[in-house]
Amino acid sequence: NDGGFRRDENQPLDTDALIVDESSMIDISLMYALLRAIPDHARLILVGDIDQLPSVGPGNVMGDIIASETVAVARLRHIYRQAGDSRIVANAHRINEGQWPQVDNDARADFFFVEEDDPDRVAEKIEELVARRLPKGRNLDPLRQIQVLSPMYKGQTGALQLNRRLQERLNPGRKAHVIGDRELREGDRVMQVRNNYDKGVFNGDLGRIGRLHKDEDEAFAEVVFEDGIVQRYEFTQLEQLTLAYAISIHRSQGSEFPAVVMPLTTQHYPMLQRNLLYTAVTRARELFVLVGSKRALKRAIDNDQQANRFTSLADRLR
Repeated sequence: NDGGFRRDENQPLDTDALIVDESSMIDISLMYALLRAIPDHARLILVGDIDQLPSVGPGNVMGDIIASETVAVARLRHIYRQAGDSRIVANAHRINEGQWPQVDNDARADFFFVEEDDPDRVAEKIEELVARRLPKGRNLDPLRQIQVLSPMYKGQTGALQLNRRLQERLNPGRKAHVIGDRELREGDRVMQVRNNYDKGVFNGDLGRIGRLHKDEDEAFAEVVFEDGIVQRYEFTQLEQLTLAYAISIHRSQGSEFPAVVMPLTTQHYPMLQRNLLYTAVTRARELFVLVGSKRALKRAIDNDQQANRFTSLADRLR
């Protein structure tokens, strides 16, 4: 296919109302394509959180629509997703308001802060949490229920190094295929990193490599995605997959996980922003564990500065 959309003004969606979740992730080009595909009589309802990270692509669509004051806006303030006494929910709101999270590290709590300044020790503690302590103490499957979210890719506590460390700890000695400087093994947790419409898998979809096969006639991997769908990848297509024991917070947007473990060190200084931390905390349903330094945490909470996006959408809507 050509990577375009099947629906537009000439073949619109057959709908009277369209609800779009995680709307803060929509950039200007995608919103343009979406609006072209909606019939004139239909209603569009956008649901999202403008306090999370902005869209990867250009624009500030949801924020501009709200700022234009030309459409009806409802702000939902009552928490239904989790129990009202959840520290995850309470601390997400505190962080979003620039306040220090409440942490007592009670064994029954759902929000923990493990203080450690040294990045190497942070990486070691994350490995131990994911591989032993949380599976034992909380009965969590490290390959299906625990997700490490990192602010960056590089450094000892970046997603790349954490993936190598966790792959070796959680899935050692399995049949493997080497792609450049990385290795994919049978049993690895992986993520699709680009849309593949032919396979019906999309950027951000998570799964596990069920089988690697290579002989003189063919070479392929079978990936079992979380929705149960099994897709076959020729070895030449494996660049579409990346290890996903640890992923970036940006890639986690739109997803939720039973348990989230997050490193936060001064190595991440350029990325220490309030909306990044807030986004990470809100990805966790049952448990959030922050491992890092108080200095880095204070920087993230205090830093409410976001890169300006100069757009004219709000003015054009008025």
